[in-house]
Amino acid sequence: MCWLLFCLFVALAGKYIPTLNPKKTYEYKYVGMVNVGRDMPDLAEAGIKLQCTFKITGVSMHTFLLGISNVVFEEFNGIPGESSFRLAPNLTKHLAAELTRPFTFEYTKGQVSDIKAAPEVSNTIVNIVRGILGFLHVTVKTTQRAYELTEVGIHGVCQSSYVIEENTTTKELYVTQVVDIANCQQKVAIYDGMALTEENKISKERGENVVATVKYAYTVKSTGSGGLITQASANERHHFSPFNVKGGNSKLQTDTVGKPVTGQVKSKGNLMYQIEKGLWQMPILMTDLTKPVPKIIDLIKHLAQDNIHQLNGATSADVLNLIQLLRSTTQEDLELLWKQLSTNNERWFLDTVVEVTDERVLKFLQKRFKAADISANEAGQTLLLAFNHLSAKLELVEMAKFLTLPFSKSHILLWNTVVLSYGSLVYKVCARVNPCPVITPLLNMATNGLAKGVKEDMVVALKALGNAGHPLSIKTIIKFLPGFSAKADTLPTSVKTVAVQSLRHLAIRDPHKVQDITLTILAQRTITAEIRMLASIILLETKPPVAVISLVTEILLHESDLQVASFAYSRLRSLVSTACNIAVKTLARKLGRLSYRFSQALRLDWFHDDLLAGASGEFFILRNGTSVIPTSIISKGKLHFIGRILQLVELGVRAEGLNELFKDRSGITKDFELSDFQSLPKDKPLLSVYARVFGQEVSFVDLNQDSMSLMASKENKVWNIIQNLQKGLSWHWTKPFLTFETRFIQPTCLGLPAEISKYYFSLTAINVNAKADFNPPPKEHLHELINADISLDTAGFSGSAKDFFAFHGISTDLFQCGAQLNSKTIVMLFQISIATKAKLACSDLANLMTNVSFSNSFNIYAVSRNIEDLSLAKMTPMTPENKDYEENKGTEVYHPKLKYCAEASIYGTAICTEIEVQRVHYLKEYPLYYFLGYTRFTFKTVNTYLLCFTISGLSLKQGLELTPDPVLTVKVLAFSPKGKPRGYEGSAYYTPTTQMDDIELIISEVAEEVNWKICADANIDKIQSGAKAHFKWGAECQPYEVAVKVSAVGGTKPSINVEINWGAVPAFIQVVGQRIREYLPGMSYLMGFHQKHEKNDEQEVSATLASSQEGFDVKVKIPEVCIMLFLLVFVWFFLTNFPLYSTANYLSPWNFPTI
Repeated sequence: MCWLLFCLFVALAGKYIPTLNPKKTYEYKYVGMVNVGRDMPDLAEAGIKLQCTFKITGVSMHTFLLGISNVVFEEFNGIPGESSFRLAPNLTKHLAAELTRPFTFEYTKGQVSDIKAAPEVSNTIVNIVRGILGFLHVTVKTTQRAYELTEVGIHGVCQSSYVIEENTTTKELYVTQVVDIANCQQKVAIYDGMALTEENKISKERGENVVATVKYAYTVKSTGSGGLITQASANERHHFSPFNVKGGNSKLQTDTVGKPVTGQVKSKGNLMYQIEKGLWQMPILMTDLTKPVPKIIDLIKHLAQDNIHQLNGATSADVLNLIQLLRSTTQEDLELLWKQLSTNNERWFLDTVVEVTDERVLKFLQKRFKAADISANEAGQTLLLAFNHLSAKLELVEMAKFLTLPFSKSHILLWNTVVLSYGSLVYKVCARVNPCPVITPLLNMATNGLAKGVKEDMVVALKALGNAGHPLSIKTIIKFLPGFSAKADTLPTSVKTVAVQSLRHLAIRDPHKVQDITLTILAQRTITAEIRMLASIILLETKPPVAVISLVTEILLHESDLQVASFAYSRLRSLVSTACNIAVKTLARKLGRLSYRFSQALRLDWFHDDLLAGASGEFFILRNGTSVIPTSIISKGKLHFIGRILQLVELGVRAEGLNELFKDRSGITKDFELSDFQSLPKDKPLLSVYARVFGQEVSFVDLNQDSMSLMASKENKVWNIIQNLQKGLSWHWTKPFLTFETRFIQPTCLGLPAEISKYYFSLTAINVNAKADFNPPPKEHLHELINADISLDTAGFSGSAKDFFAFHGISTDLFQCGAQLNSKTIVMLFQISIATKAKLACSDLANLMTNVSFSNSFNIYAVSRNIEDLSLAKMTPMTPENKDYEENKGTEVYHPKLKYCAEASIYGTAICTEIEVQRVHYLKEYPLYYFLGYTRFTFKTVNTYLLCFTISGLSLKQGLELTPDPVLTVKVLAFSPKGKPRGYEGSAYYTPTTQMDDIELIISEVAEEVNWKICADANIDKIQSGAKAHFKWGAECQPYEVAVKVSAVGGTKPSINVEINWGAVPAFIQVVGQRIREYLPGMSYLMGFHQKHEKNDEQEVSATLASSQEGFDVKVKIPEVCIMLFLLVFVWFFLTNFPLYSTANYLSPWNFPTI
């Protein structure tokens, strides 16, 4: 999208240095106009027009008075040529009341400064005046034809380039000024909501999402007293992909006026645009913010009522309206609202008050913590969101005294949330502040934990320091790192792993120090392999130079621990840079054929240059020794957009205790009792899990001896739920959540703010009514439920509505105009009614009905709103409905509609899809612009029969005693209105012996006069290490059959052989098999397999996999070809050599497009 703002200033009145004569009065007519749209025929646009008359009169030699009158404000919303501007009378009165107050300014040699106005005049009005006076602001040097200056303007202190041309005949000087607003010492711009993102320099090099250019042109006429600006124009363009914004012009003409009166005025600063502090009106809606308290109470009650029995997706705008009202309240208002809403609707209030995002929400939460009038669960959720959405201001962090409040330590999860959230707040505020005193509490907490030797204190403090990511924390963190501190060598491995991971943000903020630390850890072979592998991850995130990569290569060439070598090598291989490519080629001979049995790092990513957007995912498996279970697994994803990198979700699992549990066991088939877990050391949890969102750790939990005992005892919350289920449970939960709010605001030459904003909001609702019977009921432990008969009756619904809004245009507290994208996605799982009862016939059961619906719709609108006429707000689709485009040969209309239903007749269920798309394709445009238009997609299920689902089974011991009765029976039936059941029934049989286990599965269709069945039987030979399976299906299991045989050979070179034989099979399977048969030889040849043509059985396929030291030997036989490849490594090897993505679009820290 591009902006065009054109302003023209013409004066009637006779040296070249611009001056104003204090003895004269200048009267001007001003017309400022902005149009926002695509600048394409037949597409809707939005615009505003401001007209007025103003006078400039001298007060002193360099002080002048600006008086404004005859104010008219008009709005445009529609298709140019068909619609026209319409008067907004109420807003005109509002603007006139402020603009007609006197303004004064200093003017010397073409420079405007010290603008003054009445104290009550709003900042929006003063900025409009700055835009007017900006056309008098020009630096003229008559001794140079071209020159560059850094000067103050409405966009900030920016670089300006001048070119001068003189007309000696008319004694006029033509001055052209180009302002580089991308090169400013002090740029006036607001980036809000992007504190947790990092700049993507490579994306910036490939292109920009936002580009703005500003050009001024002046005509200066020589007079006796100096230069007179007789004409001035400005051409300003803002490009924002994928939309274009078209601007208009301002024209000023001089006249005469009477004597001025100044009155009491207050300085409003210089010509530089001033942005209001705090969060102003959301650009996607406009709300009357007077008397907010009663409006908030009514809105919350209305929202709570609308979402009790079902999800009302239409209330999303009401929640955003509620957030806007909450932001306009005072501290006293919040306390009053709490008193009135804490009884019935406190959850709605706590979920939305977190969006106030300044000192008011901090003071409010501190009172709640001191009074302890909210639960630990409510406190944790509210504080987490409040801290992460808080504005990045140092004074706000200093006010956050939650670390010292006793209530914060009332529950371990709440305490962890407080500490981690404080670290996240420090990260946002102290990104460019050094020293940053607010990090001191976290440093002290880590030091005290180390001195006392309390593991829990050390872990939570280090995780918070990792969230903070401030360079001041390095000296504290290295006290916990092996090789840097003697005491660190005695710390548990879990503490040291957290210490290494706490360097992740510092890898970006202080890469050189982090490189030294992590390289030292990687080089020390006495350090645990897991620690060294984590250090290698952090090291490569610093984007090390070639010299450091060479050192890493040398370390790996002499590395004796193959776990470390394999992991670091696979990590280098996933980063396709010049330095890493050289390292990979050097290490390939030693490490290139290590298989999946060793630690691995996998990275997949995608980036599109035209969209300047992409995504990447990383998956790390860290092993220690030869254990089957990895020591750690880490998965994380990133989103690349608008020149920034956003870390989405990172999940990590550490299974040191689980490895310890299986250490002395030959397999994992043995059942575990609680005593097995209690035998683990208390300082070694079974599992440790953490979650990070946007790069910030939000929660972590250790599953240890104490938590295992708690889970099995009556103190567990699940026990309370079980007890409540027996009485009858009714539970309702809603969660409004503003996932992100990003705003980019910069001024225009008219004094109006150009804004690009994005909002993503979700509303989730769940309603459950349930009752359960347990026979016998549990008395002491939850595991008693395993042998109980359970009957469960439930009814309710679940749904989620997700809204995405994007706005580009002019947005002030008085009016808005621009282009707005509205997208809504609704996922509903509703009318759920489930009744299950073990060991009863299906006819005794109630029905199960589940309707699922999914819908998505979006459209782009031209929007116009003003605060005085909210009821007249207008949103016009940019692609109007029922518009005839055939007259325009440069367009192509695309308006398909589709409705399709797929039925499952047995169950009386249908899945229906509806799609409608409306596009107007401008044939000379890029495909990116095809997103403009209306789109609707709906997916839903429809049930006409009552469904029944039942499972009945015996325990393993019962199954052995009652053979040949089935061990497990599953029925899925549908009852038609006549009551006749139709569906499927499955039974499983299990017969174990000393030498062999027999398993049989029979699935049959339930209906009158139907004999269709699937019969499968398997035999597992315990002595010969082999298995056979036989599948038959059709009428009485007769027409079709397939047999599978698997055998294994042990010894020094173990192997596995698989044979598949078939008799008659359905036609579609024959077609698929033939295609595979034709495709496999060619593909295997490309992958390096050796082929030998030979005659094999026409109805048999076999494959042999033999283990070798560095991988596998593979041999595959199909009817006409024998395919072989020796020393085949794991599939990840092929992902590296045969990637699924385009190399030109591959994004990594060192990768550039291939030319």
